[in-house]
Amino acid sequence: MKIIVLGAGAWGTALAASASTQLGGHAVTLWARDTAQVSRLQAQHENQRYLPGVRLPPALIFSAVPMTELDALTASADLVVVATPMAALRPMLTVLASCTAPVAWVCKGFEASVAGEFGLLAHEVQAQVAPDLKAGVLSGPSFALEVARGLPTALVAASVHDQVRQALVDAFHSPTLRVYVNDDIVGVEVGGAVKNVLAIATGLCDGLGLGMNARAALITRGLAEMTRLGLALGANATTFMGLSGLGDLVLTATGDLSRNRQVGLALAQGQSLVQAVAALGHVAEGVYSARTVVQRAAHLGVDMPIAQAVVALLDGLLTPQQAVAALMGREPTGEQLDVASFA
Repeated sequence: MKIIVLGAGAWGTALAASASTQLGGHAVTLWARDTAQVSRLQAQHENQRYLPGVRLPPALIFSAVPMTELDALTASADLVVVATPMAALRPMLTVLASCTAPVAWVCKGFEASVAGEFGLLAHEVQAQVAPDLKAGVLSGPSFALEVARGLPTALVAASVHDQVRQALVDAFHSPTLRVYVNDDIVGVEVGGAVKNVLAIATGLCDGLGLGMNARAALITRGLAEMTRLGLALGANATTFMGLSGLGDLVLTATGDLSRNRQVGLALAQGQSLVQAVAALGHVAEGVYSARTVVQRAAHLGVDMPIAQAVVALLDGLLTPQQAVAALMGREPTGEQLDVASFA
């Protein structure tokens, strides 16, 4: 296969490296907007900024052609993977609107809300700017560094198009990277977006030293919030018991490589949001998605108290201690999730 990966951050680099080492001999090109970054990648065969210490495969090709020339770069591709942050997805899909190859994105989150309108999930953005694409998402519980090191990982390829799902399996399925398929792109994207917000909450919990009981409660009730929002948006309930739901939530909420969890830990230690984000050196999508999650939930009449507390914390309306007190002070309620009410 000829695979083009657009975006040379940690995740794009890790996926490009993984595909490049497949036994089938994929021809993989890793594209970056920054020509200086591409020059460093070519000279060092290492992404020192995002994946320091990981040697990239010799066969991996690097490119920095202008975005206006991406049509030529992707013209003969068998798969195009968009590995940009969520904020850059719209302009990238606009450029790729006439692409004939399957296209998949790997960003997780909602677009930022603008002009009083709700931010959109990735497939909703694609429907607006590139409706003719055969497209989908590759998601699931995965830290880029572990994938780049060849550690066992399982992902889910979601699309309404079988062609896209199969292309992702053919490109990335290997002895160390297992790719499952799912046609519920809504559920997979909601899981990937909401888990980032919930990871900030669990980082806060751990940073305040509230114990493992509290962490387990947050993860469990967070999964209920995620599921409620997903069902209201048309997702399948079973998706949230899978890799992009429970799996990604557990990883992001408990793993020390999680950027969103690190934001919560930093806020618990008294850092400002600006300080916490600046210290990461990477994008923490939960910071940018939290408000849209809460806005869309409110519009749909979905109760998401944990996400609401995270937004109040990020906006400086609550201290970490007050956020915890607000959650613990809620009125008692039943645990059951009324799936039928969303049918």
